[in-house]
Amino acid sequence: MPADLAVLGLGPLGLPLAQAATAAAIPTIGYDPDPLIVAELGAGRLPEGAEGTLTAAGIRRMLSAGFRATVDAAELDRVRTAVICAPTRLGEDRALDLSAIGEAARTLAPLLRPHTTVLLESIVYPGTTEDYVRPVLEAGSGLKAGRDFHLAYSPSRFDPGNRQQGYANTPKVIGGLTPACTEAAAAFYGRVCDKVVRARGVREAETVKVLETNYRHVNIALANEMAVFCHDLGVDLWDVVRCAETKPFGFQAFRPGPGVGGHGVPIDPNYLSYKGRTLGYPLRMVELAQEVNGRMPRYIIQRCATLLNEHGKSARGARVLLLGVGYKADVGDQEGSPAREIASRLMEMGAQLSYHDPYVAQWYVLGRPVPRADCLYEAAAVADLTVLLQPHRKYDLQGLAAKAQLLLDTRGASPAGAAYRL
Repeated sequence: MPADLAVLGLGPLGLPLAQAATAAAIPTIGYDPDPLIVAELGAGRLPEGAEGTLTAAGIRRMLSAGFRATVDAAELDRVRTAVICAPTRLGEDRALDLSAIGEAARTLAPLLRPHTTVLLESIVYPGTTEDYVRPVLEAGSGLKAGRDFHLAYSPSRFDPGNRQQGYANTPKVIGGLTPACTEAAAAFYGRVCDKVVRARGVREAETVKVLETNYRHVNIALANEMAVFCHDLGVDLWDVVRCAETKPFGFQAFRPGPGVGGHGVPIDPNYLSYKGRTLGYPLRMVELAQEVNGRMPRYIIQRCATLLNEHGKSARGARVLLLGVGYKADVGDQEGSPAREIASRLMEMGAQLSYHDPYVAQWYVLGRPVPRADCLYEAAAVADLTVLLQPHRKYDLQGLAAKAQLLLDTRGASPAGAAYRL
């Protein structure tokens, strides 16, 4: 039976969509150029970094429902809907790398048929769908977007590890190249989501993601600045946030941390690298947020060194245990995680580093493997300093605080008075 849906890119964006579509009884195939990812999925196992996105049991249910993963592009033929979920990351110049999107579009283009609906969910700049993806699809297919096939954008809103909001019950924003494209996208997403929100056009839908991502980063940056400010004043920031969030209007609580990671990178549309041009001005709030959040790993190192020093120990030779090395709680995905910079700086200072993370079996920093603690509480008891980076639900923080010699909680998740907090 030919597939109805093809998902291109089986990472943190594509897998949740494939799972939701399969659960909605939509015949689905997943394409990924990485044979290791495809092999793991085909065997019913989680690809590395997919923890929190779905479970091995979830993959097996998908397979039993007819889902299959492939590296064979020919299997994309005859699908009614194709969704590009290729990864985009910030390069050293702070511009988004769109090469994986371009490769996915070039793979799909020669297989496009009239009346196919093509959707893009990857994180992009406003204008990418129309000015970058569209020409690739049209050149490779000989078809015209908006006339021969539908083209639309829908920002991914999946939140790994979130037990309340999943793919189906999170409203889906869509914007098409034409009104007909928007309706074609709505017809598809209406089969997998409870609510579809139509944007005025494709660029408006793309800009929704820019606003949502930058909103998060700017507000986290404010929380991080407040953390440093309150620590210097001797004020309990966590109590401040607890009280402030009782205000029923005009305030949404954000909390500080050791840095910001994940796939929702802060986007400054000043760097429109796919066109080789810029707007001529930056989004100053976004740049400042990047700067503030980028300083947090160094601040964590400063707090670590100070704590050790206050207890008569030097960072050189100190046994330091890091807890949770993914970019957020309850996931193993390390994309943009501040843990790596924190670890590398500690190693450069001469600390004896180890880590614990129930979702990460092996971890390398500066090209060297970091020892993994098998028994969390025994490791915390012998460590000179334990640093909580991600408060996984599997951690008993009360018990951990009782065992650790020194505990620095960068997330404010431990019981009040049980640890040193950010």
